[in-house]
Amino acid sequence: MSLIRPFTGLRPVPERAADVAAPPYDVLSSDEARARAAGRPLSFLHISKPEIDLAPDVDPYSPTVYAKGAENFAALIKQGVLQRDKKACYYVYRLIMGRHVQTGIVAAASVAAYDNGHIRRHELTRPDKEDDRVRQIDALNAQTGPVLLTYRHSDAVDAIVRTISAAAPEFDITADGGVRHALWVVRDAEIGLHLAAAFEAVPTLYIADGHHRAAAASRIAASRRAANPGHTGVESYNYFLSVIFPDNQMQIFDYNRVIRDLNGLTCEDFIRRVKQSFSMSTCATPVKPARAGEFGMYLPGQWYRLTLNSGLMAERDPVARLDVSLLAAHLIEPVLGISDPRRDKRIDFVGGIRGLPELVKRVDSGEMAVAFSLFPTGMHDLMAVADAGEMMPPKSTWFEPKLADGLVSHVID
Repeated sequence: MSLIRPFTGLRPVPERAADVAAPPYDVLSSDEARARAAGRPLSFLHISKPEIDLAPDVDPYSPTVYAKGAENFAALIKQGVLQRDKKACYYVYRLIMGRHVQTGIVAAASVAAYDNGHIRRHELTRPDKEDDRVRQIDALNAQTGPVLLTYRHSDAVDAIVRTISAAAPEFDITADGGVRHALWVVRDAEIGLHLAAAFEAVPTLYIADGHHRAAAASRIAASRRAANPGHTGVESYNYFLSVIFPDNQMQIFDYNRVIRDLNGLTCEDFIRRVKQSFSMSTCATPVKPARAGEFGMYLPGQWYRLTLNSGLMAERDPVARLDVSLLAAHLIEPVLGISDPRRDKRIDFVGGIRGLPELVKRVDSGEMAVAFSLFPTGMHDLMAVADAGEMMPPKSTWFEPKLADGLVSHVID
C-alpha cells in the first residue's frame, strides 16, 4: 500500500496566490476572520470561514454557511482565480519564518494508511469538529485544509526535494506575520516517480496537526465507498490533502496554560500547595523554561520559576513524562481541581507564538488568576506517543509556521 500519491491540485494562478492565501480556518474566530478578509474578496477565508459573508449572528455550523462556502469556492473557479492542474503532480512547499526554513511536499495521503495506523495520530478528536469538516468537504467536494504530516527524515527524500527547489518556484509570497510561502509544481514524471519511490522506504507518517481533517477524510471515504458499488480503491476520496515535512525541520512552540481561579485557595495557600511538588523561586523577568521539568508561573505582578521535584520526574510512560502531563498531574489537577482540561471552562491555552506578555495580560486584566509557561514538547515525544498508540493531553503542541489555506486544494471526484 502506498502512503502517498500525486494528485491534480486546484490552486491559485501565480499572480493571485498572495490574494488567495489565508490563515488556517481554525486559528481565527469568525470576527477575526471577518476583519482579516475585509477588502480582500479573493481571500480563501470566504471559503474556509464563509460565515463572514452572512449576518453576524448566523450559526457558523448552519447549512447556509456550508452552502455559502461552496458558492464562494465555485465563484473563484469560474473567475479563473483557482485553476486545476491537468495531470497529477506532487508539489514542493517551503515555509520561511525569520531564520527558520522548512521544505516538504504536498501529496494525497492514503486514508487506508490512516485507518490502519501507518499514518499515526497522537490526539483525540471531538465529534462536533469532525462533523464540521465532513460537512465542509461534502459541500465543496474538495479538501481545502491540509493535514500537517511529518516523518523521520530521509536523506533520499531530502536530496530530491533539494533538486526540485533549486529551480524557480511557481510563486513565492509573503503572507500573515511575514511568513513566506513558496510552491514548486513537480511536472517531471520521472522525478515524481523517484519521489514516490523514496517515500516507499518511509515506514510511517505522523500527524503533527490536523487530526480533525484526517478523521473527516476517513469518514468521507467510508460513506462514499459504501455508496459506490464500483469502488476500486483508487478514487480520489480514498486520499486526503497533506503537507509532509521531515521531523528535523519541524518547529514546535510552547503551549501555555491560563487558569481562571485558584480553586477557592488564597494566594498564600496556593503557593504552599505548589511547594509540595515543586521547588520555587521568584523572578524579576518573565520565565521561559529552558528544559523539561521546569515551568514558569505568573500570579498578578510576579513571576516564579518552578522545578518539579526530581523524584516525580521518573515517569517512563511516553504520555505521563510529557511536561504538559507532569504539570497537570502535580499541580493543575490536585491543586486547582481541573481533571478534564478538554472540557473544563476554567482552563484556557495560549500558543507560544503569542509570547509571554499574553500570559501577563490575561492575568493582570483579572480574566485569569494564574498562568503557566512550559517547555515545548519535542518531536521525539510526539512520535513516541504515536508509536505507543497513546494520545497526548489536549493542546500539547503548537507548530509554527502555519500552513496557508487555499494554496493547493484536493478535489474529490
